[in-house]
Amino acid sequence: MGDRVHKIKKFIKENLVEIIILIVFIVLVKIPVNYYIITGGGTIKTNPRVIIDNEYKNKGTFNMCYVSEINGNLLTYLLSFPLRYDRESTSLSKASYNETVEDIEFRNELWLNSANNDAAVAAYNALNKDVKVKSKKIYIFAKLSEAKSDLKVGDELISIDGIEGKTLDDFRKIINSKNDGDKINIKVKHDGKEYQRYATITDEKGKKYIGVELMESVSYEFDPKIKFNFKSNEGGPSGGLMLSLEIYNELTKQDITHGLNIAGTGTIDSDGNVGEIDGVKYKIRGAEHDHMDVFLAPSGRNYREALKTKKEYNLKIKVIEVKNLNDALEKLKEL
Repeated sequence: MGDRVHKIKKFIKENLVEIIILIVFIVLVKIPVNYYIITGGGTIKTNPRVIIDNEYKNKGTFNMCYVSEINGNLLTYLLSFPLRYDRESTSLSKASYNETVEDIEFRNELWLNSANNDAAVAAYNALNKDVKVKSKKIYIFAKLSEAKSDLKVGDELISIDGIEGKTLDDFRKIINSKNDGDKINIKVKHDGKEYQRYATITDEKGKKYIGVELMESVSYEFDPKIKFNFKSNEGGPSGGLMLSLEIYNELTKQDITHGLNIAGTGTIDSDGNVGEIDGVKYKIRGAEHDHMDVFLAPSGRNYREALKTKKEYNLKIKVIEVKNLNDALEKLKEL
């Protein structure tokens, strides 16, 4: 026993510096901070992600842009300063959600489907193609940890206190008709089965809520038929504009890319309006790195940020300001 202790002491003495470094490293990695680190982005070709009956082939490409995020700990936070040109620390708000992996996956899929459908509707409408609404469903897509309710993320709302709703506004009107502290009975469907749930109304400065966030999911029938081939981490609202342009391009004989590699970012709604997003300075640098010819940026703050980044890093990529789908189509004609 004494010999073993002696050997341990000897080992510690001979490797003291290495042991201290290891301990410090473990501490730095284990201590969380209220930050995440944003690293440089890249591009994803939209063509392989969209399958349309009898689609037209094109020489150029449309590309969505993305950024990478690293969960913050003390080590990555400290490294973000000397490596500021490639990554940046950004404060995270503290969200009071208590979620499972399944909850997050469900919400991401809901967002992805909604973004894809909005992009498709905008493109089909621009070409006067046939689009029909098949169904509308209202889902619980997030739940506050302090909610006084047994509602679950993924629940499809059917009725509240026996009153059925067809739209998001229907259910909001029912909730707003209740009083603070009222306990309401909610009929839902989850994984094909019906359940009776409950929730308690909270009135905060005249605004009534039940501790959950609702989202309307619309299912469409497109002619010609369209199928999306995205992984759950590839698509999303910020790629809406580029996805809509890809769909439009596959439905027309003329190649609106003119053989160029076009990247960009921005949300799009079913009416074709383009919305701003975050992370433009990383996305345009990722587009430059991937040898894109053109970068489409939403009008306003995003466009100004793209121009500033282009100048700051001496980027060669052409930057175009976009207000809506029709505006993008008109400016692509000038390439």
